[in-house]
Amino acid sequence: MYNGRDMTELSMIPKNEWEDQEIRYFHHSFQQIVPYLNAEGQTIQREIIEEIQNRGGLQNTKS
Repeated sequence: MYNGRDMTELSMIPKNEWEDQEIRYFHHSFQQIVPYLNAEGQTIQREIIEEIQNRGGLQNTKS
């Protein structure tokens, strides 16, 4: 289970400063609610995906 910073705190931090577990958790969370995302949510999801790509993908580790 994820036990870290919430989206309120993370929204004030550039995605490249997010920890891997934060990227992984919120990527999964946003995937689950894609049909319900407004324009702002879609932008955040796109930024998370771009950050994953910049990092070379998600590593297959448990966090």
